[in-house]
Amino acid sequence: MAFDQTTRNRLQRFVNDARRVLEEEFTRQLQNDYGMDPNAGSVAELASLRHINDAQRETARILRDTLAHYTASGDMNAMQGLDRIVREQAFTVLNRLAALRMAEARGLLVESVGNGFQAKGFQLYVRLAGTGLGETGDAYRVYLFSVFDELAQDLPGLFDRYSPQGRLFPREAALLQVLNLINDADIAPLWSEDETIGWIYQYFNSKEERKAMRDASQAPRNSRELAVRNQFFTPRYVVEFLVDNTLGRLWFNATGGATGLRDRCQYLLVKPDETPQVSTKLRDPRTLKLLDPACGSMHFGLYAFDLFAEIYREAWTWEKEHGPGSLDVSTQPQAAFKPLSQTYEDEAAFLRDVPRLIIEHNIYGVDIDPRAAQIASLALWLRAQRAWHDAGVKAKDRPLIGRGHVVAAIAPPAERELRQQFAANLDKRDAELFEKTLQLLKGLPELGVLLQVERELPHLIRQVYVGKGTGLFAAQEQENWQQAEARLRDALTEFAQAAKSTYQGRLFAQDALQGLRLIDLCREVFDVVVMNPPFGALAANTKNQLAKAYPRSKNDLLAIMVERGLELLRSGGRIGAITSRTCFFLSSFQKWREGVVLGVARPEVMADLGLGVMDDAMVEAAAYVLEKQA
Repeated sequence: MAFDQTTRNRLQRFVNDARRVLEEEFTRQLQNDYGMDPNAGSVAELASLRHINDAQRETARILRDTLAHYTASGDMNAMQGLDRIVREQAFTVLNRLAALRMAEARGLLVESVGNGFQAKGFQLYVRLAGTGLGETGDAYRVYLFSVFDELAQDLPGLFDRYSPQGRLFPREAALLQVLNLINDADIAPLWSEDETIGWIYQYFNSKEERKAMRDASQAPRNSRELAVRNQFFTPRYVVEFLVDNTLGRLWFNATGGATGLRDRCQYLLVKPDETPQVSTKLRDPRTLKLLDPACGSMHFGLYAFDLFAEIYREAWTWEKEHGPGSLDVSTQPQAAFKPLSQTYEDEAAFLRDVPRLIIEHNIYGVDIDPRAAQIASLALWLRAQRAWHDAGVKAKDRPLIGRGHVVAAIAPPAERELRQQFAANLDKRDAELFEKTLQLLKGLPELGVLLQVERELPHLIRQVYVGKGTGLFAAQEQENWQQAEARLRDALTEFAQAAKSTYQGRLFAQDALQGLRLIDLCREVFDVVVMNPPFGALAANTKNQLAKAYPRSKNDLLAIMVERGLELLRSGGRIGAITSRTCFFLSSFQKWREGVVLGVARPEVMADLGLGVMDDAMVEAAAYVLEKQA
């Protein structure tokens, strides 16, 4: 089904109406049940809440810990923190229900949200459980919680009911309103479309909100404004154009054109007489890495998933014809991959594992909006489940998918007392490294991958461990970091799980672990970078830092993102981007064009697309591919 303007308008109305219902509901819950008023920014003493039961009292305590964690840095006051809590709770509930509806449409889940209280799965559950679960609304809530808990094993970022974003749940009246909206016949066909969850993310923030932000300030004032103001869904044909001519082209070249991608990739630009020289060794697909550094709902990754699936199939055939060892793993020697034929008993077992391999080895994403990371992980998981469903693989036979590589670039924890408490249990040098690492990650919510952590890390290692390495990241420094990071991860996990740890302590540890994940990602070397990056003026609080780090590109965020994307590529790798077209002719971009586009890279493909490409973004766009030179 095409996402034409009429279709998108229907979905936008659904999202707007559902958000309003949920935010009003959670505002009332905070005010009436938990003594927290988002409208006034006031928080009552926990002891004064005598009207709530023990379970609600625990939720009230957790909400206060969450607010304290959000406001610890001083960048957000209590009113803004409570507004964030309401917004995040509403977004998470909406995503959970939409995810279940999409899973139903793919035959992955028995009907649970469709038809509301009359859903087949719920009706069966009630017959088995009897009357012990109370009234229908109470029983339905318990049923949904059981579904959430099952899915949380694969998608904790979305379905974990104990996460700070998912503590609240709408009462029956509000839940029925949302169920009626989600089951409206006008949007019923959309639940089977992969793009739907991305459009839900796009429409959760309204055009009016974006306009108000731009009217208030020319440049984004914080990470949320930076995310919301640049939240434009990339059309499918642009996604295909860029992925076809980056990932598709790399595989086309490697196979000498002897690939099914030549026909599958409708936008792959190949000259009629073009036959690239075939490599003596074909890359093992487990070593191919694609990054979207501003991934949003992972629209690029969803299409790349399809191409990777074909690449894996062709790699199996190649190894079968040329023998074990004919696939090159030299770009990732530390992984020590065995040949495919020695890893799997037969082709069927291999193909069954391919969806897991793609998520765990090939697709990487970063976003400064934690909600985007939530959506991106969900989108990839749904895509893998659909692949198994289409192949007739039963749920019990599907491999478990690991965490994957979608990372939210969130602020490092700011609670000084918790930092000191955690560091007190570390080796002195590890404690020093931890503190310096948190300082290094300052500004992460506005910068994301633009924070060149892999450049600063060797200096930190030398400072702390007195190493004498040379180059970007010498072997000794790398070993020191890997060992220290493993110790920090273990210590943070233990700190979060300790019986004496507060909920705020767990949030502190989780945010620190997320920072370590971002550092690991920035130390990777990628074959492909594809993106629809933010553009325009730099955020005021990071402008000087970015201008110093990227002097050739400092006039616009899009130019910086392209330069950074090239930094993260290996030689011969390709970057595909859709941005404003003005970067190719305005004089203010001259240094960028000369030093980056023509200096570091070589333009390969360009499509001048004009106005009206990215929904309501008033910008004339161009989509282009650059190849990184040696």
